Order: sequence, then C-alpha cells, then structure tokens
Amino acid sequence: MSAPRRVAGRWLVACLLCLGFWQLGSGAYIPAKAWLAQELMQRAWLRAGKDVERAVPWPWADTWPVARLRSKSRQVDLIVLAGGSGRTLAFGPGHLSASAMPGEIGNTVIAGHRDTHFKFLKTVEKGELLSVESTKGQKHFYKVIGADVVDSRKGSLLLDTDVAMLTLVTCYPFEAYESGGPLRYVVTAKRVF
Repeated sequence: MSAPRRVAGRWLVACLLCLGFWQLGSGAYIPAKAWLAQELMQRAWLRAGKDVERAVPWPWADTWPVARLRSKSRQVDLIVLAGGSGRTLAFGPGHLSASAMPGEIGNTVIAGHRDTHFKFLKTVEKGELLSVESTKGQKHFYKVIGADVVDSRKGSLLLDTDVAMLTLVTCYPFEAYESGGPLRYVVTAKRVF
C-alpha cells in the first residue's frame, strides 16, 4: 500500500473514532446530567431539613428541593424540585406549584421526564406504595390506584380533590424517539397514611 493511502486510511480511522466518541458523549449527556443533579440535590435536601427555607442545589439554581419521592419496590429515591419548567425538569422531577403540597388535601402533581427520572413509571402497578417526604420530615404514603394514557390537548388534571392524592405525569410513549408529543402517562395514587 502506498504511503498516501496509508495516511488517508489513518485519517479516516481517526475521524471515525472521533465521531464515535462524540456520539457516545451526546447519548450519555442527559443521563449523566440527571444523575449529577440528583447527587447535588441530595446534598441540598439535607440542608433543607435543617430549617433552610430554599436550599438551592447549586449557586445559580432557580429551584430547590420541596419533597422526596420514593418507591421501595422500584428502588427509586428522587428529590422533587419546586416548579415544572423545562429547565427544572432537566434536573429532576418537579412539583407543579398550582397543586397541593404533599400530604395536603387536594392533588399533588409531580412531573418528570420519561427517559430519566420517571422511567420507572412504565412498570408501576396498581396497589404499589409510594412515599413522599416533606422537607420538614413528614412522610406520606400513597397507594397507586391507576395509570392512564391521556391526550394533553383534550384533558386536564383535577387539582381540587376531597382527599390527598398524588399524580405523577410523564410523556408517552416511553420508547418514543422524539419528545414533545401530546400524550402523557398519568399515574394516580391516593394517600393511605
């Protein structure tokens, strides 16, 4: 093989390797960001329990921990942030401010991304227990009573209920290649104690 062909071959291999590493990095960015954010929020959660009203997870954050969502059967332990903006949901599940706080009468609505924090909702079953802990250490337990796929263009969530409810919302379908569709996967749970 001639020297110019060998050099061209090496450049081609180097370019393909660079492209491959770039693709791997792009694919790992969102899960890595979600994991790192949860680690920082775990630390903020500990500060929030010590009477710090808004323990921000990083200095420039415009959100803070308001609850901790757990599912023992699914090995899920998530810090829930204040607000439901896209920027907040990029770091963790968000509590929608128009809804009730965990444990209060009314519907507590928490939203999260289907491919990171709320991936576990895909396998949640009726009858499972979820716990939500407030920053003041109060634990509330909810029993899943149903899961539905709804079209966000045709329906809305009921916020005023006579009992304490928990609604977890994520995009649907779980395996979609593109985000932003109108379908939502909605898991509903009722407080049991």
